[in-house]
Amino acid sequence: MNETLHPALLPLGLRDLLPPSAGVEAEAVGRLMAVLASHGYDRVKPPLVEFEENLLTGAGAAMATATFRMMDPISQRMIGVRADMTPQVARIATTRLLKSPRPLRLSYAGQALRVKGSQIRSERQVGQVGAELIGSDEPSADVEVVALAAEALGSLGIAGLSVDLTLPTLVPALCAAFGIVGEEADAVRAALDHKDAAAVAASGGAAAEVLGKLLSAAGPAKPALAALAQLDLPPEAAAERESLETVVRQLEAAMPDLAVTIDPIENRGFEYHTGISFTLFAKGVRGELGRGGRYRAGSGKGEPATGFTLYTDTVVRALPPQEPAKRVYIPVASDDTVAKKLRTQGWVTVAGLAPVTDAENEARRLQCSHVLSGGTAKPV
Repeated sequence: MNETLHPALLPLGLRDLLPPSAGVEAEAVGRLMAVLASHGYDRVKPPLVEFEENLLTGAGAAMATATFRMMDPISQRMIGVRADMTPQVARIATTRLLKSPRPLRLSYAGQALRVKGSQIRSERQVGQVGAELIGSDEPSADVEVVALAAEALGSLGIAGLSVDLTLPTLVPALCAAFGIVGEEADAVRAALDHKDAAAVAASGGAAAEVLGKLLSAAGPAKPALAALAQLDLPPEAAAERESLETVVRQLEAAMPDLAVTIDPIENRGFEYHTGISFTLFAKGVRGELGRGGRYRAGSGKGEPATGFTLYTDTVVRALPPQEPAKRVYIPVASDDTVAKKLRTQGWVTVAGLAPVTDAENEARRLQCSHVLSGGTAKPV
């Protein structure tokens, strides 16, 4: 423990973001937020830490095991570092903005920190951009947030987008209807999470047949809905299926180019969701670009809400190849008005701080593609 650490060594799951990646990410975040703002989603900025009892209530309770905790030296109360920004936005909506007209549309961007990464996402610090629509339980609200997330990603030039819809409450509703509780329900959930048909048949009891059919119903929206329509579901589960059908129909009309798939039993990562939920992917890109869905904002029954969070690290990986910035070296004593004009034209100017004998060589050393000479930018 007394070993001297290298100054560049960071804790597991944390990393420095270097040029040009940090700039690319910042620009992408700005463009995503501009799309959200254009649809009436007003930006909020919650704090990095909050009192533990506030941070981990309502939807935030599902993030308890992922949350860093510490003692606030001023209040002598426990505080937590946010592991996800959605519960914070829900708190703002149901307290500070309680009297604002509904539906309430809010957006946010920032960093979240988690105790440990997951198999899907090993990073512990995650950049998030998101939107929350609070106060409506209409299917059109679900459609709006899915379509908005896809539009925002499309604005960055990300192609091959797809959305995978799921119903985290469907299996619990089936288990409750068939009297499957406690350890039996846990065994069924584990078997479904691992897509293990044999284990589902062994642990599903009276619900084994319908659960097995749910397992095989995953895939493109049209055949998946057809398979789900053939199932004899109890009333609560049937209502979930009907909501899914409505959302898919409206989503296909709103965004016909968006590939839609359905996995009716997927539950992992949707700990606090209470209805239709979704994950966003891009063809050829490892990992999920974002996820979202239905939840309750506030404590108790709360307000109906839906929204999404995009993960900036995956978003950056999905971006098409970026054109390198036009960088021009400005030698000492150059006309500053020329440099200003170049910046208005989209150039990045790098000013010399001391005279040099070879301006072109200095430009190359500073990774500039051009040098200002004779009042114009000339390639080096």
